Amino acid sequence: MTQRALFLVNRHARKGQQQLDAATNQLKSLGFELQEASIDHPDQLADVIRDHRGSVDLVIIGGGDGTLNAAAAGLVDTHLPLGILPLGTANDLARTLGIPATLPEACQIIAAGKVQPIDLGWVNGKYFFNVASLGLSVQITRNLTKEVKRRWGVFAYAATAIQALWNSRRFHAEIQMEGRSEKVRAIQIAVGNGRYYGGGMAVAEDAAIDDQRLDLYSLEIEHWWQMLAVLPAMRRGSHGVSPWVQTWQGKEFHVHTRRPRSINTDGEITTSTPAHFRVMPNALSVIVP
Repeated sequence: MTQRALFLVNRHARKGQQQLDAATNQLKSLGFELQEASIDHPDQLADVIRDHRGSVDLVIIGGGDGTLNAAAAGLVDTHLPLGILPLGTANDLARTLGIPATLPEACQIIAAGKVQPIDLGWVNGKYFFNVASLGLSVQITRNLTKEVKRRWGVFAYAATAIQALWNSRRFHAEIQMEGRSEKVRAIQIAVGNGRYYGGGMAVAEDAAIDDQRLDLYSLEIEHWWQMLAVLPAMRRGSHGVSPWVQTWQGKEFHVHTRRPRSINTDGEITTSTPAHFRVMPNALSVIVP
């Protein structure tokens, strides 16, 4: 049975241009009737998905986490299943879902059609799949230009992180959850919905994208060398045992800062503090292995 798919590719993604033709041909050979839409800017993705609400059975998106993030609102509104071709730099959502990085395998998974509901994070009206954060990560995002990502790939995250860390200072914030309030001085506050972010860092050891909760950590190092000590634990998600990290788990958080601070959602700066975070259980469906 032929499936009608809206096929959206970020032509500015690191691998988008080279692999677009191959993806198109393989998906057609697997029985998909593709409706391709021209997108000049990621901000248009949600509206394009809404416009195709009644004419397709699923949406296939080729790109990275930023492209997927831009499409989230349209997917929530239309209830169309999402197939992912990981064509970005970090592909943390694909990693969380176990979708392989190779294009032929990713196409085969979409063709198999196993659908799984997943949660979304929400902050100030903006959705996120992986992580929303403020502090160090925002500076990394500002330094992580398209040219840097295109040239260095996933290693660009490490290089820009070192540069941002050198110039970062702690900031004051108040975190509120279920009647509990904590004042912190942090270099970064991150709220995770999925498992991976930042090119393979783990939000928490037991984090999952369908656990109907958020995982928050406050990174409170004072010197750059302390980051070297805590980094291996952050890769594993076990950073909660570090003396420089505080962690919380819950369905909803409020974060206040002395002055507005920008917030990064899945690698894009989209809002600022004061911030209201909450989990959106089973918000959309994704095709998984």
